[in-house]
Amino acid sequence: MALKSRHLLGLDGVSGEDIQLILDTAVSFKEVLERPIKKVPPLQGKTIVNLFFESSTRTRISFELAERRLSADVVNFAASGSSVSKGETLKDTARNIEAMKIDMVVIRHASAGAPHFLSKVVASNVINAGDGAHEHPTQALLDMYTLREKHKTLEGLRVCIVGDILHSRVARSNIFGLKTMGAQVSVCGPATMIPREISRLGVPVYHRLEDVIPKVDALNVLRIQLERQEKGLFPSLREYHRYFGVTKERVDRADRPITILHPGPINRDVEISADLADGEHSVILQQVTNGVAIRMAVLYLLGSSN
Repeated sequence: MALKSRHLLGLDGVSGEDIQLILDTAVSFKEVLERPIKKVPPLQGKTIVNLFFESSTRTRISFELAERRLSADVVNFAASGSSVSKGETLKDTARNIEAMKIDMVVIRHASAGAPHFLSKVVASNVINAGDGAHEHPTQALLDMYTLREKHKTLEGLRVCIVGDILHSRVARSNIFGLKTMGAQVSVCGPATMIPREISRLGVPVYHRLEDVIPKVDALNVLRIQLERQEKGLFPSLREYHRYFGVTKERVDRADRPITILHPGPINRDVEISADLADGEHSVILQQVTNGVAIRMAVLYLLGSSN
């Protein structure tokens, strides 16, 4: 089976069948990761370029591991020290790299829409590894996989995304993907961090954790980007933690265990308390493991369709 699109640019508009196919394929690849020899040959002979215009450790390493586990040849490209820093455009950079006969591009860029633009100017498959405050589809897919693994189904699952929704590409992709798969999604955060157009996404909005915690099965806690404090979106880290910090004390008031997710990296005792991040209901480390399996599934499904 193959995905309907040659690219993975976001989850907005991606069908439930395609999401299901990615999640189911990832199950097989997670089994591969449990073996003594964690390498399989599906993408042998394929060349993949990781085109990262934004610094990223976790996402880049996860993609690189996934690519090498599938036996692909991997080229890592960083914008710093490259021709980009000398004024070369994204289009010229991509076309020059593609002239070296590559097959797939994984791109992370600070500008929303960069992967979509790239998909129109190169013949290679394009995977969005995060574009501005727009989307981060593989992060959402690994979140969904982790939730399905824990709760057996996404249908009817009640998930609240907590934090800076306004600037979060993770939030947008999760909203699109989870809703497509039948989950009930809500968001919670300060009014200054909720986008004005949130009503278009069709999710309830909460401004108090105490109001949302009794109503959900899982909390996906977003990292507070500390640079936002300079823009006055919240008074201080202490104030943010006081009103929106997801703590063990708050979560323990629920009448059942609540699954805790976080895309990382964590600001401990800011958006989430350390004891909760390390607690029995946290699936944060499982998310990291599942990220490799999900990216293997996406790379395999796109790469094998060529």
